[in-house]
Amino acid sequence: MIPLPTETQATAIGPILFFRRHDADRVHLAELVGRPDAAGAPGPLLAGGAEIGPRELGQVAGLTLWRFDFALSPEDRGYHFEGQDYPVVTDLTGDMRIAFVSCNGEENGDLDRDAPERNAMWDRLAAEHAENPFALMLQGGDQIYADEVTQDHVLTEDWPDYAPDNPTPAQLEDLRAHLRQRFAERYLMVLGAEAYARIAAQVPSLSVWDDHDICDGWGSLADDLANSAVGQTLFDVAREMYLLFQHAATEADIPDLFMDPHGTSLGWVRHLPDLTLIGPDLRSERTRRRIMGPAGWEAFDALEPREGQTIMVSSVPLLGPRLSLIERLLQVIPKMQHYEDDLRDQWQSRAHRAEWRRMLRAVLRLREAGPLTVVSGEIHVATRAEMLPRESLIHQLVASGISHRAPPKAYGRALGMLAYLGEAPLKEHPIRNLFLPGQKQRYISQRNYLTLDRKSGRWQAVWNLEESGRTPPLTLSE
Repeated sequence: MIPLPTETQATAIGPILFFRRHDADRVHLAELVGRPDAAGAPGPLLAGGAEIGPRELGQVAGLTLWRFDFALSPEDRGYHFEGQDYPVVTDLTGDMRIAFVSCNGEENGDLDRDAPERNAMWDRLAAEHAENPFALMLQGGDQIYADEVTQDHVLTEDWPDYAPDNPTPAQLEDLRAHLRQRFAERYLMVLGAEAYARIAAQVPSLSVWDDHDICDGWGSLADDLANSAVGQTLFDVAREMYLLFQHAATEADIPDLFMDPHGTSLGWVRHLPDLTLIGPDLRSERTRRRIMGPAGWEAFDALEPREGQTIMVSSVPLLGPRLSLIERLLQVIPKMQHYEDDLRDQWQSRAHRAEWRRMLRAVLRLREAGPLTVVSGEIHVATRAEMLPRESLIHQLVASGISHRAPPKAYGRALGMLAYLGEAPLKEHPIRNLFLPGQKQRYISQRNYLTLDRKSGRWQAVWNLEESGRTPPLTLSE
């Protein structure tokens, strides 16, 4: 990789932890560190009684990115890096806590927001971690909002309304450099935020991506735009930055980290004691007519049901109201058709109804061996749903908007009214949208995050709402 000139002085980031796997009572982790190009290799890192050396991943925006790979046993309790001790929850066999977050940004002006306001819920999450530590953080998509990265370049100044037909190789290479710089600026802002940095140094992450990690509506845009040379350059850079900053990975790491060894789909699965985590990729192969492609479906269909709790991260909610009614309404309302892409992004879109049924059947198959809960973000509200009957119950928990400001209360009320109609894409498995514990509406227009706790083998969920505080716990498994 070729280092790029920077408009502002690059700052160091890290340490940032990523969850790799759990085996033989050991937690395998990766640590990402970014340092100015001239600073040299970071470290030392001490873990498990050994000194770990870094591997250089690449250079971007004036930073060299380094990765440390190491494992911790339950006796280790953490690691030591550059003179500081970092505690980590290393015993995953008993009680444990997981944090779930999504939608960490906004479409416009995110780099210029007031940091205390923007990161207020991150401060709350960091305080909760200090009080009762998390073992893992699941990130459900839109970890950055990259919608403005296309600005200020001749090839993308009108994106996504227009892309030139025949850009030259030199123009595309210049665009690639421009986009790498702009994506990196957003990742550095997110990863360098004080509260986020405190959590990320101690709690390993697992992430899936969603459209804003690429651009607003990626996969629901017109095919000629997505498949254009400009569109594919945008996707390639977003993917490179996603691998680097959200997985501490490069192309060479893909067979070890993702279900599809070729990386066409970036879905993953991780097995922990009495817990399976699944994160299908709902963006890499998406088009206006499908959500997952051949590689994603082949990997997902190969999953075997496992005993214990399964938690699946679906970047867009898997269980929800009948959005096809709104799609029909928008077709007859002038100037409202531009909202169609937002609705087409959802599993519930009429364009994806057959594939939605396929996914629901696939999830029911995984449910055969034990309880299954789906966690999702994307819609900037907190809500929940269930798919019946009780003997094959599936929970859907939505926590969306850790930093994205909440939509108007009327938005939540409108969704709640739509949910009254019910939905049953599989006739024998009706879907019910339900109230959060302690709340009187189905959709809560407040910034929020979710915590999942295993206590004495039983799982429960709690939402932390910006105005209302913590909800009473919702039992997920008896």
